[in-house]
Amino acid sequence: MALISVGIDHEHASLDLLERATLPEHEWAKMLRTLVSHRNIHEAVFVSTCLRTEVVAVIDRFHGAIDEITETLADATGLDVSEFEDHLTVNFEHDVASHLFSVAAGLKSVVPGEFEILGQLRRALELAIEEQSAGTEVTDIFQRAIASGRRVRSETTISRGTTSFAHAAASAAIDELGDELGGAHVVVLGAGQMATGVVKSLLSSSPPLAKLTIFNRTLDRAESLRRDVDDVRVSVESLDTAHEHLDGVRLVVSALEVSAPVLSREHFVECEGEVLVVDLGVPRAVASDVNDLANIRRIDIGDLRSRVERTLGDRREAIDAAQRIVAEDVEKFLAEQRARGAAVIVRELREHFDELVTSELARRGHDLEGLTPEQRESVTSLVRSVVAKIAHRPTVALKEAAGTDQGTRLSEATRNLFDL
Repeated sequence: MALISVGIDHEHASLDLLERATLPEHEWAKMLRTLVSHRNIHEAVFVSTCLRTEVVAVIDRFHGAIDEITETLADATGLDVSEFEDHLTVNFEHDVASHLFSVAAGLKSVVPGEFEILGQLRRALELAIEEQSAGTEVTDIFQRAIASGRRVRSETTISRGTTSFAHAAASAAIDELGDELGGAHVVVLGAGQMATGVVKSLLSSSPPLAKLTIFNRTLDRAESLRRDVDDVRVSVESLDTAHEHLDGVRLVVSALEVSAPVLSREHFVECEGEVLVVDLGVPRAVASDVNDLANIRRIDIGDLRSRVERTLGDRREAIDAAQRIVAEDVEKFLAEQRARGAAVIVRELREHFDELVTSELARRGHDLEGLTPEQRESVTSLVRSVVAKIAHRPTVALKEAAGTDQGTRLSEATRNLFDL
């Protein structure tokens, strides 16, 4: 069996394709059950964020598993395989660790070092464990990747400054509006982790805004956020009524997970003043045709990515340091994996020889009938001693080469030679 990752991400696919490939969280469990029902997939974790849709799996046949994963993605998202097969990122065996550890470190995020990805990976693993699609192998690599991601953030300055979409979005809005934010009415769609970061960043902005309204499907969650920030400027409303409260709004920030836009061009037509829309959703929560309105200025994740790239100069050193930590942690993980593999095959080899001795002595027992118990014990001891000496050199070689490419080759050869 082997480890593989197959995904669509912002580095290799357009925002439009990512929108269409994103799967709502309530459908992840079904996705996992479908994946592990396939012949070539034994374990699976499914990750779907605003800029990444990915499967990490333990598989049998490589090409068979690729077909099963892509077909499952197509069925779940409604896409045709031909629409995304040229944009897939595929990693196999050792490369999966390098990829996943880099993702956890935030090195593959639009905002390097952003902390939200760690929570997303953790939730993906927890759901896979709950759905019993995660076995020991994918659980181990996810836990180690998350631990490495935490180490990167504690030992480097990669998380200094703008470290999340939420912070970057709020910063972009504040930079765009400047003094116009002072005394303004702001609307935030959503009350999750990203929305929480947006709300807190905007409330601490200067000049201070006058009013912030949180719209969410679940009012209890919005109320919880309002209590958390404990600011008299904050109020909450049902998401269904958001279009009724746009008059006089200067800034709309969307941090929602939706399958279709909740605000359309028609909802903004009556707005007399200028409105800045910052849409962090993939798929978009605010219809893209609002750009046609002269008084609407829109920022989405594509714009945010460009802004971040222009301001990365002072963080290159931290990124380099993070990459070194990731490389170190990956090598340590792979060495331990190879060492564990050597320990397993050494045990299997010894058990194989022990079974041969036991079965052969039992088969030839009638030849030893004339011997005394002491003589029988001597013969048994002699046979086991000879077999142990034969097994000694292969065992030592496997242990000494553990954690190296040579060790991997020796392990494969041993399995083939002794049919383990």
